[in-house]
Amino acid sequence: MTEAARDDPARKRWVILAVIVLAQTVANIGPLGIPAIASLIRADLDLTAPPGIRPFALAALATRAERTLLAVTATGREAEDLATALRDLLPAESVVDFPAWETLPHERLSPRSDTVGRRLAVLRRLAHPDAADAEHGPVRVVVAPVRAVLQPLVSGLGDLVPVSLRAGDEVDLDDLVERLAAAAYTRVDLVERRGEFALRGGIVDVFPPTDEHPLRVELWGDTVEEVRWFKVADQRSLEVAEHGLWAPPCRELLLTDEVRERAAVLAGRHPGLADVLGQLAEGIAVEGMESLAPVLVDDMGLLLDSLPQGALVVLQDPERVRTRSHDLVDTSKEFLEASWANAAAGATTPIDLGAASYKSLGEVREHALAAGLAWWSVSPFGLEDADEEVAPDTDGLVQRTVDANPVDTSGSEVAAASTVAPNNTPDIPHRPNTSSPLRSMNT
Repeated sequence: MTEAARDDPARKRWVILAVIVLAQTVANIGPLGIPAIASLIRADLDLTAPPGIRPFALAALATRAERTLLAVTATGREAEDLATALRDLLPAESVVDFPAWETLPHERLSPRSDTVGRRLAVLRRLAHPDAADAEHGPVRVVVAPVRAVLQPLVSGLGDLVPVSLRAGDEVDLDDLVERLAAAAYTRVDLVERRGEFALRGGIVDVFPPTDEHPLRVELWGDTVEEVRWFKVADQRSLEVAEHGLWAPPCRELLLTDEVRERAAVLAGRHPGLADVLGQLAEGIAVEGMESLAPVLVDDMGLLLDSLPQGALVVLQDPERVRTRSHDLVDTSKEFLEASWANAAAGATTPIDLGAASYKSLGEVREHALAAGLAWWSVSPFGLEDADEEVAPDTDGLVQRTVDANPVDTSGSEVAAASTVAPNNTPDIPHRPNTSSPLRSMNT
């Protein structure tokens, strides 16, 4: 937490309120403590709370539960705002945001390299956290828009090794060039964009997709003498980069020998895609090649598969998340039917690319529960119906409208966050457990 956050009385009151809310929830299950929280996290709950309390509740939960949290929002902007708020409440390095592609899975466009780099950096930290380096250490909270959660990705991306160099390291220059090229960096004469590198004598310029400025690696023989930032505009060197070079791949589909062999085989079977697949077989990256990932790699997975065992998924405003997921799934189906692969084959699908389509929210939820992940949601206030109405949606999930003073007949324990008085002072009225508007989301 920042000094400003610690010294702000209003923020302190919100933190106290969030802790009280969680304590009341835990009290409904058992004695306050880690064992009780562990039991609680195995449940499937829907909490009701105003939007302003969500970052504080998530921060308190991440601290007490000692598990990785995945906070799911309806949009990318909401994910960025939530991640920013959480970095004021938790160690900033322990909160990461996992962005979604700017493109749909079946478009003839590739995602931006900076988006890919940020995603791969998160997956790398989840798979191989470095306890000695806070910037690449264990993650406590992952914030992602639902679009990123629904989209399948190539399995094993967290195992891709970034190109890493520090002053004093020994490196073979030819090997360094090969590693950068294998990580989908483009060799140019002058580095100007992310995902490019240049070689001039004993100097290697690299622009990692996750950095604001490119880096200049100066070699003395095979020894890295120093690593400095430099300006793109005038190519002048800046201050020394203390952490050295850390360059994740620029594409989520890398042209490995295995991928190139599969592309060559498919090019012979599907003449309509011979041009695209032929270039991939020769090791030439093609715009939109990521849409062919289902037939070029062994397996596709979800972001949930990269989370540590026992992680907790928390949907922020589940109704908006559900609506957004429906729109994404429908749009993905439309693009699949009219994709460039279909057009190239005369409206006949030559290759099954359905594995890259967005999953429904119901499918993702079932996948999470089957993997032993808890599935929570935080709903806003404002439900006006006097009675509870339950109607299954197309995901197989249940939409619930809860009255202001329900009677708990499900047997699940619930808790609520109180409102805020006009003077911004938390108003915490006494409320017995049986009248709490938090309900289980078990279907």
